[in-house]
Amino acid sequence: PYSQPTTATMSSIAGDSLFDGFSELDEHTENLDVHHQRVRESQPFQISVSGASNQPQQQRRTDKDGKIYWSKYKRYELEVDPDQDDKAKEILICTFKRPHMRAFHCAWWAFFIAFFIWFAINPLIPDIRDSLNLSNDDIWSSSIAGVGSTILMRFLLGPLCDVYGARVLFSIVLCLAAIPTALTGLVQTPSGLIVLRSFIGVAGGTFVMCQYWTSRMFTKEVVGTANALVGGWGNLGAGVTNLLMGSVLMPIFESLTGDVESAWRSVCVVPAVVAFVTGIAVWHISDDCPKGNYSDLKIRGLFSSTMTVQSSFTKACWNWNTWILFIQYAACFGVELTMNNAAALYFRDEFGQSNEAARSIAAIFGWLNLFARGLGGFASDACMYNYGMKGRIWIQTILLLLEGGMVFVFMHTTTLGGSIAALVVFSLFVQACEGTSYGIVPYVDPVNMGSVCGIVGAGGNVGAVGFGLCFRQMDYKRAFFIMGGCIVGSSVLSLGLVINGYSGIIWGKDRYVDKETGKIYKPVSTAITTDKKNDGAAEFSTRAPPYKDRGSEKFIGAEVGGDAGRV
Repeated sequence: PYSQPTTATMSSIAGDSLFDGFSELDEHTENLDVHHQRVRESQPFQISVSGASNQPQQQRRTDKDGKIYWSKYKRYELEVDPDQDDKAKEILICTFKRPHMRAFHCAWWAFFIAFFIWFAINPLIPDIRDSLNLSNDDIWSSSIAGVGSTILMRFLLGPLCDVYGARVLFSIVLCLAAIPTALTGLVQTPSGLIVLRSFIGVAGGTFVMCQYWTSRMFTKEVVGTANALVGGWGNLGAGVTNLLMGSVLMPIFESLTGDVESAWRSVCVVPAVVAFVTGIAVWHISDDCPKGNYSDLKIRGLFSSTMTVQSSFTKACWNWNTWILFIQYAACFGVELTMNNAAALYFRDEFGQSNEAARSIAAIFGWLNLFARGLGGFASDACMYNYGMKGRIWIQTILLLLEGGMVFVFMHTTTLGGSIAALVVFSLFVQACEGTSYGIVPYVDPVNMGSVCGIVGAGGNVGAVGFGLCFRQMDYKRAFFIMGGCIVGSSVLSLGLVINGYSGIIWGKDRYVDKETGKIYKPVSTAITTDKKNDGAAEFSTRAPPYKDRGSEKFIGAEVGGDAGRV
């Protein structure tokens, strides 16, 4: 019901012939998938299926204008929307079938491993500090370098996704970032640690591919939930890394090597090997989009020839919604990255916890990604269903306000138990807000979605750098106060979010939008009345029904001109 209606003008004779043709075709193809059946019933397509193999097969379908349809797969495991480029309309967590759910699971797992190598050094910092005689400024400088280098990568990887797809870039970045991770043991000076973490920070750029990939695989109706789940489960790598590296692998390597310094110098080989193997596997077992890989589409002339890295990035930059979300994502994901670096130090310095106890408490912040970010994405999709884009923006605003309020509660809590409880609620709102942010991102500019993902994602790292500088130069209370104020202030910017074709909180108007291009069009509904003054041409109602009621409304197309209304 949201999709662009096709133009179809045919006589009853042509309709009968079409029906007969498809009836004859049905005698030879018993296993046509739901997608092809739906298209066959609604449009004058010619379908040819070759062979009877159970393996994915290439198909060609030609419409009346001669445009070729091609897909690598004979059938899809999930229900898809043909008007949204065969994207899935549902999320089935317990299946690993290609292409949709295979990409889903590869996206969150690869991003999880990226976090594993990105933050592998964090739980080792207390031991590294003792070995290299690091100051507090040295520690924070290395942490800022680790998240700062990701900013450039996210700006760059966004438009590259639009041109080359997420799968290839995911593999390349994971394999490259694994190299400096394996070389952690060679660090001898504070400056060497800063440089090393700058190179490892390349892994943080994989977030762009993670969000772009699921946005290419799932329809707009469920993309908020899909993006939030893969992003949240990937971010879970931060919490797992704190426990796995600090409480499991370090003790094992200490027993194997005999001393702490030898242990931290060798333990990072483990995440490096895992990341490299994951990068290779992702390349071979997944697809760029529902119809296959971008390389296959380009060979067949089915990929936009006008899409370039420069044009994609430029168009995304000129959209002010991109920069509003950039700031708001800095106020949620930037906070998470900062807390990943600061939480263990805070509980050790303020409450006298041991290194291992402080690491375990800090891990709680990351562990909530298991469900909190997905909850935010689900809430965003539910609000879109009931209230349209205005609903998505409102839930984003509310969560930002709650997040900022919890920062002030956390900073004023003086007991260990109370601080842990406040940390849990604080983390819940932080990650839910991340989920709502990327429930909005796919709507900003669907054609240049990769660049928008990259710019908004970079905002998270910009926020982490800014907040990290505060914690390096100020005491904890003052740094937390600035953090909370920035978060609350960013929520006000929601008033300026006005996405083309959708109503904002104050401005904008809901219209029918092509979900693949973002272009506004005038729908043609089934309410047809005869106009005697125009030789029987039909008039069509163009009023948009409420969002939650559009699922039951059907649309038909009509050509503009002398034959208007003749369907």
